[in-house]
Amino acid sequence: MRPWCRWVALSTLSGAALAAPASASHGSGGPVLWIPPEYAKRLLDAGEPMVFVDLRPLEEFRMSRLPGARSVPLAELRRRHAEVPRTGRVILYCACGPLEIRAAYQFLRDQGYRNVSVLEEGFPGWANRGYSLER
Repeated sequence: MRPWCRWVALSTLSGAALAAPASASHGSGGPVLWIPPEYAKRLLDAGEPMVFVDLRPLEEFRMSRLPGARSVPLAELRRRHAEVPRTGRVILYCACGPLEIRAAYQFLRDQGYRNVSVLEEGFPGWANRGYSLER
């Protein structure tokens, strides 16, 4: 796990979400909704409207990102969460550990978002499969 991911999650997002085990429910929102990369790719190829939200640092986003992704770095999520669409399919991804992405997911759920899911294996899983990236 990248050190900055752990620090950001511990310092800026909900501590309660970090303490929950992977299989635990997250309040009234239930467990994290994980989307396999293969399924997300099929949706993208079929032209399904969706927004990828890249939670990685801006420098990494600028180097490469999933098609059409928006950058809302994890360190800025609390301040910039209004930039995440409240309607349509939204898929969060990063290159950090499961605790950090769960905390981001739970934070958005706590803010009333019901349209978010998390890309399994994050950016590395997408890139390692050779799926298209924007540069």
